[in-house]
Amino acid sequence: MTVRLRAHHLLCMLTYVGKGYSPAFVENYEAIAARLSVGEEIELVAGPDDICGPLSADPDAHCHRESVVDRDRAAADAVARLLGSPVSPGVRIAPTAALLSRLRKTFAAGAIRTACSGCEWSELCDGVADGGFAGARVLPSRRT
Repeated sequence: MTVRLRAHHLLCMLTYVGKGYSPAFVENYEAIAARLSVGEEIELVAGPDDICGPLSADPDAHCHRESVVDRDRAAADAVARLLGSPVSPGVRIAPTAALLSRLRKTFAAGAIRTACSGCEWSELCDGVADGGFAGARVLPSRRT
């Protein structure tokens, strides 16, 4: 199986600490974080993904807004520059310890955070990054 993620969730997964929009959202995200932590492969998608699941039935949910699509574009561009390879729908990425470390180091330095501009969770993510990602639920997989 794969975890289907939209591009900006490649950044969100770095600082997810068990907080979210609703209890159903958090429960779903906890299950996804556990899957990523054992190295389940990520498949990039356009639009609502596995994390959006509990919200996507609501046509007014933010996951359907153009601003989130713009956030995906910015995240895809930033992560692609970091990795030196395309980050677009259909691409598969293994969430290895090396990848998470590289993403977190660059995230903490602010170098891949253009997509985070205006996000309601930015302050929380700043604190998580400043705290060395303590409490983050997506843990480095033993897979290399």
